[in-house]
Amino acid sequence: MDTKPKITARVVAVQDDLVTIESITTENGSHPLTKNEVIYILPSRLADDGRQEYLKAEVLRISGNRADAQVYESTSGVGVGDSVVQTDELLSVELGPGLLGTVYDGLQNPLNELSNQYGTFLPRGVDLSALDHSRKWLFNPSVKAGDIVRAGDELGWVAESRFNHLIMAPFDLLGPWKISWIQKGSFTVEENVLEIVPVSDEVNSVQAPRLIGLKQRWPIRIPIGKSLIQRSQAERGYPTHPLVTTIRLIDTFFPIAKGGTACIPGPFGAGKTVLQGLISRYSDVDIVIVVACGERAGEVVETIREFPNLQDPKTGGTLMERTIIICNTSSMPVAAREASIYTGITLGEYYQSMGLDVLLIADSTSRWAQAMRETSGRLEEIPGEEAFPAYLDSSIKSVYERAGILTTMNTEKSRSGSLTMIGTVSPAGGNFEEPVTQSTLSTVKTFLGLSSDRAYRRFYPAIDPLISWSRYVPQLKDWYVNNMGEDWLPRINKLKQILTKGEDVRSMMQVAGEEGITVDDFILHQRAEFIDRIFLQQDAFDSVDVSVPLERQNALLNLIDEICVYDLKCSDKTEIREWFTELTNIVKNLNYSKMNDVGYKNYISKIKEMMK
Repeated sequence: MDTKPKITARVVAVQDDLVTIESITTENGSHPLTKNEVIYILPSRLADDGRQEYLKAEVLRISGNRADAQVYESTSGVGVGDSVVQTDELLSVELGPGLLGTVYDGLQNPLNELSNQYGTFLPRGVDLSALDHSRKWLFNPSVKAGDIVRAGDELGWVAESRFNHLIMAPFDLLGPWKISWIQKGSFTVEENVLEIVPVSDEVNSVQAPRLIGLKQRWPIRIPIGKSLIQRSQAERGYPTHPLVTTIRLIDTFFPIAKGGTACIPGPFGAGKTVLQGLISRYSDVDIVIVVACGERAGEVVETIREFPNLQDPKTGGTLMERTIIICNTSSMPVAAREASIYTGITLGEYYQSMGLDVLLIADSTSRWAQAMRETSGRLEEIPGEEAFPAYLDSSIKSVYERAGILTTMNTEKSRSGSLTMIGTVSPAGGNFEEPVTQSTLSTVKTFLGLSSDRAYRRFYPAIDPLISWSRYVPQLKDWYVNNMGEDWLPRINKLKQILTKGEDVRSMMQVAGEEGITVDDFILHQRAEFIDRIFLQQDAFDSVDVSVPLERQNALLNLIDEICVYDLKCSDKTEIREWFTELTNIVKNLNYSKMNDVGYKNYISKIKEMMK
């Protein structure tokens, strides 16, 4: 912020984090107000250390020369008549090398840097740069002077973690531009590395030459992919490959497409945090972005502490080296919670445009929706169901629709990247009929419903196979047939049928007991329990069973198929139970053994012996 900012408006009303401002007339006239514009409010009372505070806010609604704006920090001390500075910019983030391994708040302020400079309790009105402006990066050009480039084209790269971080032409370029000069060497993100000049045509001939550095800014509410598509520089693709999570229940029964959407609703204590941690660590993606948009501070702190110490199975380094965490917990300002998810999505789209596979996990979208509800109430908008804003459904759809496959149209160096979005939902009391869950279910194509009953019985992951579903099965069928066999879908449908009928028998047993059901029904119930315990359940604390590749999942499916068709000629229910109990123990030990080692083969032999 400039030392002498230009005052263009004044505060006329304050209500919690909602401030009404009014433009003022200066010698140059009045400054127009713009929706979603970033403004700064300057309280007349200075901070305790004598510092002038600049409170960041965003314009939500305009009425004549007045506007309502939400402030991203506490409005304590803000009064009528306080000065307002307009930036003429939409709420944006910095994009460039240095993002990976960083923990940001909802407005992309680096929390570690804030802590180093100001201590544990962060002062109000502090706005730091998201990228380290002192660090130098070795820039390697991919183009030369005289080349023609367009929006999103690769200009060069720098090494970031294990990736080649592409430096791309600004996403807002219109038409073709020519490189007038470019240089190789070590530069900070603030230094310019090349210049582009407009190619003379009717589109951009009046534009001035532009100096390009290693970073660029982009508004968080405008999708990067949409901008490139409008400029004919990219196209959206159709997801045809699954996101392999190495979690048996997800990969085999309810797959998520790479570039697709999924939601994980469930009550408190059902294991959402552990499940999203496993998906983050073992999924077949390049970049992981965790957006804590309103989750409890204790769970977020646990994530921040664990990720730097978890070994990354893809690289051998730490998981944090390819992770970005957006931290806006339930104890932080409500207004920033609503913006945090858009911040995370924009960072994901940035790496997606490089041709990388990105996984974004939003935890929890219920708190994000509650932040919208609070803001809507203060704006006195007409409420919808359960006082959520009437535009809740469209807001949720606008978030998830930013996932997908993006392929650049440059024929020489075309790139294809994906952004997969998984949102966790925390409905009060585990009520899946509440508005946020229902709007999410009508949007996503994979539903992984967590069950409090399964969590109470210590069946983890506590995904209920009887209520969960995936609409990606038809479009992923060809991939699964090529990798898991032509009979993949019939086998899965048969197992689902056994689980459904087994649950019906279990309900009958709770009323009539074992004596009230037939031997055939009891065997069916035991088969369903067997499938549940050795395939649907997975031990997150075992070094082998925590991550199961598809090859091993398929081998276990084939084994289960043999067991399910085995004709157990026995009429004594006690003997039937003992037989399945022994078989379950053997197969569990099989799951804990490395594939094809001596122990694994011995357990296979024991299983074959039991079925003779």
